[in-house]
Amino acid sequence: MDEPLNAARPAPQPRLWLGSVEFSAFEPRNGRMQRQVQHRAALAFGYEGQYVSGSITPRGSQVYRQPARERQLREVLQHCGFKLATRQSKALPESAGELYELAGDAAWLRFMQSELPRLRAQGWQIEYAENFAFDLLPVQHWYATVENAPERDWFELELGIEVDGQRLSLLPILLNLLRLNPELLRPASLARRREDEQLLVPLPGNSAAGGRVRQVALPWGRLKPVVAALGDLYRLEGHEQKLRLATPDAAQLSALEGVPLQWQGGEQLRDLAERLRTPPCDIQAPPEGLQATLRPYQLQGLAWMQNLRALGVGGVLADDMGLGKTLQTLAHLLCEKQAGRLDRPAMVVMPTSLVPNWLDEAARFAPSLKVLALQGVGRKQHFADLHRYDLLLTTYALLPKDIEQIAGLQLHLLVLDEAQYIKTANTKAAQAARRFQARQRLCLSGTPLENHLGELWSLFHFLMPGWLGDAKAFTATYRVPIERHGDDQRLADLNRRIGPFLLRRTKDQVATELPPKTEIVHWVELNDAQRDVYETVRLALDHKVREEIRSKGMARSQIVILEALLKLRQVCCDLRLAGQAPAEGSPSGKLDSLMEMLERLLGEGRRALLFSQFTSMLELIERELQARQVRYALLTGATRDRSAPVKAFQKGELPVFLISLKAGGVGLNLTAADTVIHYDPWWNPAAEQQATDRAYRIGQNKPVFVYKLITRGTVEEKIAQLQREKAALAAGVLEGGQAGEWRWQAEDIEALFGV
Repeated sequence: MDEPLNAARPAPQPRLWLGSVEFSAFEPRNGRMQRQVQHRAALAFGYEGQYVSGSITPRGSQVYRQPARERQLREVLQHCGFKLATRQSKALPESAGELYELAGDAAWLRFMQSELPRLRAQGWQIEYAENFAFDLLPVQHWYATVENAPERDWFELELGIEVDGQRLSLLPILLNLLRLNPELLRPASLARRREDEQLLVPLPGNSAAGGRVRQVALPWGRLKPVVAALGDLYRLEGHEQKLRLATPDAAQLSALEGVPLQWQGGEQLRDLAERLRTPPCDIQAPPEGLQATLRPYQLQGLAWMQNLRALGVGGVLADDMGLGKTLQTLAHLLCEKQAGRLDRPAMVVMPTSLVPNWLDEAARFAPSLKVLALQGVGRKQHFADLHRYDLLLTTYALLPKDIEQIAGLQLHLLVLDEAQYIKTANTKAAQAARRFQARQRLCLSGTPLENHLGELWSLFHFLMPGWLGDAKAFTATYRVPIERHGDDQRLADLNRRIGPFLLRRTKDQVATELPPKTEIVHWVELNDAQRDVYETVRLALDHKVREEIRSKGMARSQIVILEALLKLRQVCCDLRLAGQAPAEGSPSGKLDSLMEMLERLLGEGRRALLFSQFTSMLELIERELQARQVRYALLTGATRDRSAPVKAFQKGELPVFLISLKAGGVGLNLTAADTVIHYDPWWNPAAEQQATDRAYRIGQNKPVFVYKLITRGTVEEKIAQLQREKAALAAGVLEGGQAGEWRWQAEDIEALFGV
């Protein structure tokens, strides 16, 4: 009733009752029943313990209302964004009061966090229905707990919040969130979340009286760096309270530095994270006794290796060929000796061809190191005294033969030079190398990734076993998404993971004083005899390969495919390689073109390296050079004394150096050359690049011209395309580019064997 004249005027007590209801409703847009949640606020006015609402006072009520004051209270709600609800709802009882609604969940969250505390302070009575979805508790603080021990190579991480004096781990919630919303793994999608946007998180086992579920609202401004840090841990199960991570994964802790967390424990790991995130920019002072002047980038490489040693982890020095990886490693060893840490030997495993180079550079640049090369039949007589040496040199060929006798040797440092030699993890050399105990492990390789990501996994399996998971898990997590689907985000995850442990500098970046290098594709036409044989062989092999694939599948037909391609490549090089020498006329248009090219180049005073994968092709080229009285050097796997032809060429005594790609692609310094000729293309662009870098390296002072002889319209042209695709994959991992599709697919057979 309206208040009587001169009656007392009790002020109305506003009561806001909040509730939610979940129900299923038909969604006409997709023709399905869908779960929906409806939220309502009911406003009532209390007069001396009785609550009324609306414009009509119940009959018989003794309540004396104040319409003007009630109108003001309604306006307060409207200023908070509320509007009168136009649809009925079961979120609250009919007697709860006048029903209001907000525009959406975001508006409800803003109201609960910003407006509701103010209403409560003004004396509003707030009540929650049992099922209200926005019953929020304040977060008192965020915490991070790290548990580790010096004797362990792993640590445990817990991230969480404290609510009502109780701790709640966020890891199960966030890992499950990533599984349900994998798009959040993409930085662009994560960035679209506004800083003030909230994520509702129910508090399990923390129900209020009456069974009401309590929740907290977490701002995305704080969550985004946490989600980014957990980006490549989405493979874990969604129920862990703590994450058990390998010590190298401490690099991910640096992503959390901007989050206002209360840290407990793990000070050393957090320091490790910071040092991994920001590698030393300071130039490392060269060690005493180093008989060389290190360039700035080499001093930084030395500082990087020293930093990894201090942190107790290994890494891959992946500088371009010719930038002095051997010298940087020797400097690292001298630093260790100078500091008194080289109380055990260091060992370098390398291809046989590199032993003379290591002996020469160690004697020249680090003469204070006591070096022993384990070579020849007499090497075993030194096994009992290996601990007396600073540096031991052995080879991938000999290590498996000697491992049973020397595996117990405790090493300070174990280095794999040209580490791509263990790109297959189950080879005897790779297995033998992993048996040694060493304080630090390093890989040196200008081409740590030549064909596929499994090769990179093999290197890190040697450096930090288990850190990238087993081979099966790595394939599922990285290889398939990156190699088959071109998944740039998964590539970014991998780059972020391995980045602190892989240092790569290219010649373009650091050796700016090098003269220019020009690469030229020299197209060659098959002669008539070659064309006839090529077409005959192609048709026959095309039928054979397709039948093999039809009966055994692509995966089990690799050998037949490679054999077929070998036949076609031999025809492109010279008919005599394929046993098809013509009765008359030239057996090779390419060989004829090569001789014309060499005559012109040598007439200009040029000095050339000539590479081929086929030693039998080099023999045919030898005959042509001999017939033309052109002096040359030769290096193949059968060459006993490798140093003699190298010295003769470097002194200028011979204008041409014939080299088999496998025997001479690494470990040679041939800067006397200004021309490189690749007679036949190889699948692996890295192998060709290595060969080219025998001439294009530090010390070269002449422009270098690289000629690739490709027969037009043949399988060689297809190989050149495949090289570009493989190079794209390597650039994606080593240089932060995009993933490239390069693996053989069924349609590639048409391209390789087609016309």
